[in-house]
This record gives sequence, structure tokens and C-alpha cells, in this order.
Amino acid sequence: MINPFMEDEKDDLVDKSLVQSVIEGSQESLEALVKRHQGWIYNIALRMFRDADDAEDATQDILIKMITKLSTYQSKSAFRTWLYRIVKNHILNMKKGYREAMNKGFKPFAKNLDNAIDQDLPDDKSLPVEKAILVEETKIGCLTAMLLCLDREQRLIFIFSEIFEVSDTLGSQIFEMSKDNFRKKLSRARKQLVNFISKKCGLIDKENPCRCEKKTKAFMDAGYVDPDNRIFTNDYIHKVRELSRQRSKTLEPMFDKEYTALYREHPFQSPPDYIGLLRKVMNNSDFKRTFDL
Repeated sequence: MINPFMEDEKDDLVDKSLVQSVIEGSQESLEALVKRHQGWIYNIALRMFRDADDAEDATQDILIKMITKLSTYQSKSAFRTWLYRIVKNHILNMKKGYREAMNKGFKPFAKNLDNAIDQDLPDDKSLPVEKAILVEETKIGCLTAMLLCLDREQRLIFIFSEIFEVSDTLGSQIFEMSKDNFRKKLSRARKQLVNFISKKCGLIDKENPCRCEKKTKAFMDAGYVDPDNRIFTNDYIHKVRELSRQRSKTLEPMFDKEYTALYREHPFQSPPDYIGLLRKVMNNSDFKRTFDL
């Protein structure tokens, strides 16, 4: 599986070759291009919104934008820069979904955690899945909800840089800002997350009282964790760290390996297959005239 953020010249040449083939009328090349990037777009959106439906809708809209704007791409720049600018612009301008609108920042989130009564989970026999899976769903969901406490731009910069290891060079190009400004915004996001995690979460500091296994029942009762419709612990192939660039030596001390690992251990979810939907777009008469399909 390709990692579009590795800044590999060979991968970029493959993208550019596919784009040229699409412009020349190849539907197969367009489908190949979608398959190369749909997983990354979906996983960025899933972490951005903590909601599978919102992530699916965002990915669908972004892929349609990619298709309809493909003729405007100029190969002087890397395709990944062009595409993930579309991702960035679309995500930053989306209407807030339910989960994002409900999150009002770190202080209200901390209060909600405090109000979630510590409870033991019932016996495995009374649950549709093992307790360990539900605890993991709670852990990933809670860490993702912490990201929602950041403003949208900080959150997206953090997701790109710390979770998917986008360099400050590529990040500044995608976000259309200086490298210095990109690093400053990332640093502020890191500080806010470290401050919250270090004071509240028991995953790093065992002295902190909050434990995922004790909050799971309350999260289930509140509807944040649905054993029959899990967001983060369904079948998956990779963890994020397995697809990373292994750039850990460049991480700033304030956001050390322990904090980074909390997010890179999360599953890299398989996206819905958008090819069927996009075929409908590609069969649209206006689109077919544009690409002479």
C-alpha cells in the first residue's frame, strides 16, 4: 500500500502517469488513482470528525472534486500536493457534524470524563463482542475526541504531521503557509494535547485516575460506544505506524514517542469502496465529454 506522504519520486511519477492516462480517456486509470488515495483521505476525515458517516461523506465529495478538477492539475507540482490541498480546503470548510458541534473544548470534555461514572463491564457472555474490544473502542474514541478539542486547522495539521508524518516542507505546501508558521501551529496543537493527556489520562501517567476499562460502560450508556456498530475496532489490515515514514528522530521533545504512539497505534481503517459511486459520476454525459470517455 502506497504512502502518499513519503515524498517518493517514483510514487509521484505513477500518480502523474495515471493522471495523464485519465486525461487521455482511461476509466481504468481513474479507478486506480482513486484506489491509491481513497484510504488516506478517509482515514484523515475519520480522525478529523470522529464519525464514520461524516468521514464517508467527506471522502466521497473530495474524490468527486478530484475527478471533476483533474483537468486543471499541472504536473509541475507533485500530484499529492495538489490533491491534499483539495482535501485540506474541503475539510476546513465543511459544515460541522453532530460530534464536532457537541465538543466545546478541553474543559467541557474533561468535565464530561469526570461525570462518566467508573463502572465494571458485565460478563463477556452478555456482550456481543469481547470486553477488550470495547475497551479498545473506548480508548481510540476518547483519544480521537481529544483531537476535536483543537480548532479545525490545528487538528488537521496535527493529523497530517504527527499521525501521518507529513514533513514541514510538504505540510507547508499543502496548507499554503510558511514552514515556520506550519511548525508554530503544530507546536500549539501538541502543547494543548500534551497538557490535557498528562493531567487527565492514565495511559501515560499511571497516577491519573481515568481508565478506559472503567469508562467503557458509561460510554456505552451514553451512546459513544456501540458494541454492534463500532467505528474504530472493526476489521482492519494495518495500524498507522506500519504505514508511517518512521520519522521519530525529528519529533520535538515536547511531544515524545509515548504520546505519538497513542495515535499511531490506531487502526488504519479500510474505506468504503467508492468505485461504484464514482462510476456513476464518470458515466455522466458532462464528465464523459470532459475526458472523452
